[in-house]
Amino acid sequence: MPASEASFPSTLDGVYTVAVTVDLIAQHYLIGGDWGAENQLHSHPYVLELQLEGEQLDRHGYLVDIVDVERALEQVRTTYRDHTLNQLAPFADLNPSLEHFARIVCESLSDRLPAPNLSALTVKLWESRTAWASYRITR
Repeated sequence: MPASEASFPSTLDGVYTVAVTVDLIAQHYLIGGDWGAENQLHSHPYVLELQLEGEQLDRHGYLVDIVDVERALEQVRTTYRDHTLNQLAPFADLNPSLEHFARIVCESLSDRLPAPNLSALTVKLWESRTAWASYRITR
């Protein structure tokens, strides 16, 4: 056993977390209630943070290859950037709330990142400097 591993008692349990962020601007308007200006088409400068968790690293010492994560995030970014969420299929008959958006993105990323050592994925989606929602999938 390498000296660096020997210094940690085997009774400790831990979880690795890797996070990557991207930004995008998308538009939406809220439906199903009277939210004043939010019912009108408007943009948000979203910041999407993807957090990946797992207990085991791969043979290279990675939880997941960050290049693969960036590729998956770019695909999601391209899907939503400069679009009106209300007009996209995942939002059919849904109020395009921040919560729904976080769930939809998290489910999409879970499908795109099949790394077997991941135990959880969390998408934290900021729509402003002060407001965010998150959605977590455990495997």
